[in-house]
Amino acid sequence: MTNDEIVTKPRLPSGHPERSRRIPRNYFKAFATGFLDFARNDRNWIRYSCFVIWFALTAWSAFAQPPPSAKEILDSVRMIESRQQIDLQGQLRQEDVVIPFRLLQNGPLIRYSFTNPDETLQLRLGENSSRLDLVTDAGTEKVGLSKLQEQIRGTIVTYGDLAFKFLYWAAARVLGEESVRTRKCWKLQLHAPSRESQYSNVLLWVDKASGALMRMEGYDWNAQLIKRFEVVSAQKIEGRWFLKQMRVEQLQPGTNHARERAYLEIKR
Repeated sequence: MTNDEIVTKPRLPSGHPERSRRIPRNYFKAFATGFLDFARNDRNWIRYSCFVIWFALTAWSAFAQPPPSAKEILDSVRMIESRQQIDLQGQLRQEDVVIPFRLLQNGPLIRYSFTNPDETLQLRLGENSSRLDLVTDAGTEKVGLSKLQEQIRGTIVTYGDLAFKFLYWAAARVLGEESVRTRKCWKLQLHAPSRESQYSNVLLWVDKASGALMRMEGYDWNAQLIKRFEVVSAQKIEGRWFLKQMRVEQLQPGTNHARERAYLEIKR
């Protein structure tokens, strides 16, 4: 053994023979020299570190934008809904009852035309509110508050459900993000401005990518869940995506048990 080497004897597990391990003295010399060089250049190191931290924070702030507000989400939903051009056939189905209708939309004007007997409803999506009218030969007549609570031809869907009043409620907040049928959605809570609404508050799931309404839950004035709307499937027609089937459930208040179910279906 020479003076340029130091013998260390690491502790080995029992049953293994003890072996020497040689570490060159030059190793310690090189380490000391590198440390001194680092110390001399500490100012450059500090500057470099500060730059790296600043760059990382700037990049993070660019990607980690705050989520949109409830108002921004609802504004986007109304804008998307009011820009569609649709002329399709559909049906409202509950058990053995099938009610066909024609769905005609020209921008913010949406018409539901039923037959046997004839009945045409027109929904106007305004900037600050929506209005549901009954269309007759004499013109249009606003659907009153009492009729908004009525069921459409004996189904669990009411006239008020077609009016989309909740899209204009000002008292709204974003609860977070959730997925509905693999689609990432914003989850919102909306509070009714008065007791004129059949719902005291509504939970709404809005597709983050398309702005489509994926699910809606309505609560009565005892804060009990009473109705749920949920998109089951979609379809592509002439290169655009449309609703294919939506399930509507009338729930036993305060439970998740569906007393009745109906389906809103759109055909090609």
